[in-house]
Amino acid sequence: MTDRAMETGADRASTLRSWGLLMVVCGALFLEGIDIAMLNVAVPVIAADVGLTAGTAHWVISAYVLGYAGFMLLGGRTADLAGRRRVFLLALVIFVAFSVLGGLATADWVLVLARFATGVSAGFLTPAGFGIVVTTFPEGPLRDRALVVYGSVGAAGFVLGTVAGGVLASASWRLVFFGPAVLGLVLLVAGARLIRPDEHDGPPGGFDVAGALTATAGMVAVVYAVITVGEGGALGAAVLVVGAAVVLLGAFVAIESRHSSPLLRLGMLREGLLLHASLAGLLFMGAFFGFQFAVTLYLQDLRGWSPLEAGLTFAIMGLDLVAAPLLTPSLVRRFGAARVMTAGLVAAAVAFGRLLGLGNDWSYVDFLPSLLLVAAAFALVYGPLTSLAAEGVPEAEQGSAGGVVYTAFQFGGALGLAGVTVALGAGHADGAALGDYQRALVVPTLAAVAAAVVGVLAVVRRRERTTSPG
Repeated sequence: MTDRAMETGADRASTLRSWGLLMVVCGALFLEGIDIAMLNVAVPVIAADVGLTAGTAHWVISAYVLGYAGFMLLGGRTADLAGRRRVFLLALVIFVAFSVLGGLATADWVLVLARFATGVSAGFLTPAGFGIVVTTFPEGPLRDRALVVYGSVGAAGFVLGTVAGGVLASASWRLVFFGPAVLGLVLLVAGARLIRPDEHDGPPGGFDVAGALTATAGMVAVVYAVITVGEGGALGAAVLVVGAAVVLLGAFVAIESRHSSPLLRLGMLREGLLLHASLAGLLFMGAFFGFQFAVTLYLQDLRGWSPLEAGLTFAIMGLDLVAAPLLTPSLVRRFGAARVMTAGLVAAAVAFGRLLGLGNDWSYVDFLPSLLLVAAAFALVYGPLTSLAAEGVPEAEQGSAGGVVYTAFQFGGALGLAGVTVALGAGHADGAALGDYQRALVVPTLAAVAAAVVGVLAVVRRRERTTSPG
């Protein structure tokens, strides 16, 4: 009886430790989300203070995205080989250090450098955290629930970060950097106590240096080209960069197909639903970032709202933080992750589509139905999508799977921002008119529709996998 009681107590302690660990990793993903979103609101104030021009202010955000998306695959594979705990905690240290440097910056180049380094650290932090969650909870309902919680907290960071950015920037833009640094320190202390030590040391078959160099350089080139086009840069230069990216990524594919310990095993993309989940994530996050950017500019530039008022407009979307853990797991158990994800993608398409009728005098009430639909979309999409990405992937490659899906998220965000910027008429000195905003909102609408189509294909693919023999 005593032994059973001790065993029950040990199991309870292990369960509590696992969920405490989940909260730490969720906090890191939330940190990454608010870090991006807060800067979206604070950039005009930052640019004015440190001397960035209208043409270069975007680098406060773009440098972060460049580092994040460019190094995600490398970060995921490094976590698999060098140890997820080790990579997670070290990346968190670097994230905190460069966030502090950004908050102290008085020169524009220091600020941009700090943002790039912070993005690179996030490129290692996020896939390592994803791998920790997936390997801590066994495949099945428990993992599905953990990933829903993980996804909903991460999604809330994108949403609530806009509100937090408006509040902090109204006091001092430096708080937008120091706030994440403080949260990062708390997570670092908790993570060091709760995350279990890594069970292996070093790569079993050597590290794919050539693959790492070509993949990272290729991804950085792609994102740089997208940012250049989106900000109205020289088209010829962007074409040259794209050409270089094609050569680098082609070399990466050739290297990975022959390497004994590849950075990314290409066969992993044909197995399970990682490719479907990643493509859906790319389109969904592109739609969301484009929508948020267009509406924020509409409210501040066309309507004259303050950063705080614009940020508070999006606060209602934080309902996904409540809805996802309470409702999504039961929906996934009943209908399956692919169907739930697809329903969320359809909700996003409807949300963005109804904004095509945007008027000169739209109030908060006019936006509210779309904002609620976006909250529902995040609650239904983010967790099930990450669950589908992990499904069927061997434990030793979960960091790589996380690198693929979160690279897709960031690349999608860069594409969405670039597409909306082009649609608004980048570089026009006279600013955007109502028709420009209406045209810009076509971009997230089409992206969300395409994501819903990918979701339907994922449903079909999953049905084929579950009904096929063996």
